[in-house]
Amino acid sequence: MGKKVKWSWTSALIGAAAATATAALIDAKPKDPTFQLISINLTSLKFNLPVLDAELILTVHVTNPNITPIHYSSTTMSIFYEGSLLGSAPVKAGSQPSRSCQLLHITARLDGLELAHHAAKFLADVARREMVLDAKVDIAGAATVLWWDHKFKINVECHVTVDPVFLDVIDQENKSQLDLFVA
Repeated sequence: MGKKVKWSWTSALIGAAAATATAALIDAKPKDPTFQLISINLTSLKFNLPVLDAELILTVHVTNPNITPIHYSSTTMSIFYEGSLLGSAPVKAGSQPSRSCQLLHITARLDGLELAHHAAKFLADVARREMVLDAKVDIAGAATVLWWDHKFKINVECHVTVDPVFLDVIDQENKSQLDLFVA
């Protein structure tokens, strides 16, 4: 009738190794990190006639869902109000372990003179207790796999609604795009 099949431990081990390697490759596919603005704290107000300049601390929750640690270089986050550059926040170089969460405390400076150009809209936002800010940052770095550094660039865009009186985060929408193999 049929041929008798002889069991082979070698074939079974090769099959198990192939299944494990396939699962590892599927799990190793790079995933976009997530960013969430947790809080905004006012640290100083400087009175420069006729406007006030403000310094804030932004607390950002970052999640690295990947199986490799990442190392990133320093960069600057740009903060926009009504399409105009309102301020900036330097992001220091650092690293994050694989599959981890981390809080970043970023100091931002807001230009009161630029805000004064939008005084009518700002006063309406204060009365309504909702102010919409946009932030953009490009983060470059490398993910280390064994002995190789795989370079990447992440473009992050945040659309945040805050209460301009108490500086509470009301709503936010974050988009990040991961580009691999950048030069």
